[in-house]
Amino acid sequence: MRVGVLTGGGDCPGLNAVIRAVVRKGIQEYGYEFVGFRDGWRGPLEGDTMPLDIAAVRGILPRGGTILGSSRTNLMKIEGGVERVKDNMAGLGVDALIAIGGEDTLGVARQLGDRDVKVVGVPKTIDNDLNATDYTFGFDTAVNIATEAIDRLHTTAESHHRALIVEVMGRHAGWIALHSGLAGGANVILIPERPFDIDEVVAHVESRFKTRYAPIIVVAEGAHPKEGQMALATGEKDAFGHVRLGGIGQRLADEIEQRTGKEARSVVLGHVQRGGTPTAFDRVLATRLGLHAIEAVHDADFGKMVALQGTDVVRVELAEATRELKVVPVERYAEVEVFFG
Repeated sequence: MRVGVLTGGGDCPGLNAVIRAVVRKGIQEYGYEFVGFRDGWRGPLEGDTMPLDIAAVRGILPRGGTILGSSRTNLMKIEGGVERVKDNMAGLGVDALIAIGGEDTLGVARQLGDRDVKVVGVPKTIDNDLNATDYTFGFDTAVNIATEAIDRLHTTAESHHRALIVEVMGRHAGWIALHSGLAGGANVILIPERPFDIDEVVAHVESRFKTRYAPIIVVAEGAHPKEGQMALATGEKDAFGHVRLGGIGQRLADEIEQRTGKEARSVVLGHVQRGGTPTAFDRVLATRLGLHAIEAVHDADFGKMVALQGTDVVRVELAEATRELKVVPVERYAEVEVFFG
């Protein structure tokens, strides 16, 4: 059997660990051949490949990013895209496909599966917002990076008596903001799941200053105020219809400085959260998911995504995994002494 592998959407630590696990087990245990498709769905769409053998995956376990490259290509919006993918797979002798990605990449995988393409999905997103899996690899690394940044900013905030706003990734789900904010001892955490009241945020900032300590606010890029409170800029959209976000941190800093008279600075972590070597947790999770993905291919159990539920790796329907986003259930964190906005 010849198996194609691709990585789509945003890069994140752990992608190479999945590729390594899939290829090593597939070759050594099952005798499969592998083809790497370059740059997400662009690879099978254009027939752009690279060889994937034992030598190609040697030494990549601790490397961030992806040796296959990535893109946000949405072949479902390209006329004749599905037929081109099928033709290219047939021409390359590719019998099955392992797609590693988030909601958009796996959403395309699900639609291809509905059109008789043999596909298995592996969940990847630093946002941790994929349904049917407790954790996605990349999330733990992103949280650790954000937490370290918050730790460092505490001392600067207190030295200069400034409010510091840390903007982290999280378009629709605030998991990174929540976990890094809790771990880093933030005073305010703002997440997309709950529109915030800017008056309450400012009051909390002023209260913190009265204790002679400076406030730290962690805000997800997709967080937004209650209707009519603050004007936010909107950006252009990508191939999947997502508006390019960024800027809520600076907007908050401007508002807080204007209302309190205290200095406020914004720090946007941005792509720093995606880069670098994966944590041990993400290396292990990514490796386990890769091993289970190639087992699903061997079992001809297509149309599935491998997922972490509890401590077990299981198989779930791609339709279930992409049915809806997994957002933060704010009510479950009511006992945590953190202001959510």
